[in-house]
Amino acid sequence: MNKTSWLTKIILVVVLMLFIGLPFLLLVLSSISFGWQWPNILPESFSFRSWEYVLTGSSDTWRAVGFSLLIAVTVTAVNILLAVPAAKSLVRNQLRAKWLFEAIIFAPIVIPPFVAVMGIHLTFLRLGLTETVLGVVLAHLSPTLPYMVRAVVISYNTLSVDWEDQARMLGAGTISRFYHVVLPHIMPGIAAGASLSILISLSQYLITFIIGSGQVVTLPILLFPFISGGDPAIASAYSLLFAGIAILTLLGMDAALKKYYQKKKTATGKA
Repeated sequence: MNKTSWLTKIILVVVLMLFIGLPFLLLVLSSISFGWQWPNILPESFSFRSWEYVLTGSSDTWRAVGFSLLIAVTVTAVNILLAVPAAKSLVRNQLRAKWLFEAIIFAPIVIPPFVAVMGIHLTFLRLGLTETVLGVVLAHLSPTLPYMVRAVVISYNTLSVDWEDQARMLGAGTISRFYHVVLPHIMPGIAAGASLSILISLSQYLITFIIGSGQVVTLPILLFPFISGGDPAIASAYSLLFAGIAILTLLGMDAALKKYYQKKKTATGKA
């Protein structure tokens, strides 16, 4: 039984590695290829011209990366500020039209992005928010906020009201109760929502293109022309760069979350 179990685990690990690693391997080969055409299994020749283009200053890559991260982080911060009180109200308050509020909040998940962004674009034109980073940030709230709210709602559903009541009886104020009781409990939900928020914001092309009107250039804006008929090698290099930034961002969030709980654990042990 043990040998069978180990064999099954090894097979699953190998399959998983092939499932995840094979697409990245193909992207790496494509990014350093020159004239790789069907039905050749491997490129006929290799060249680093795509990486030279992507990584040099002339391609404007790093400026696009900076805009992408700035927008994604700002959007996520705003989402957290909006989602925490919204989730608390949805879970704790007995609202008569609760279903209506939930429908409004989660509607962007169901409604096609193109429909929503056209209405946002018309409004932002009147307000003078098009072609600005602020306008793009506000537009990115529409597809990202529902996921943040949903993740925090799930965390709030597992938080007992009695814990806050006990803290209140011991003299803890509103801010103290939130920081010492509520926040540690809902932090995994916030982290999960923040991860989705960052990934969705980083990958937005249509909203950024329409609201930014070509003046706010993010990584997907640079990537799309090469995918839709441009140079496949450069498209592969940009795809790998995009994946690397997303993975590093998620790893950074995971490290920050672990550090937060370690700090809280240390403080609790000292107390």
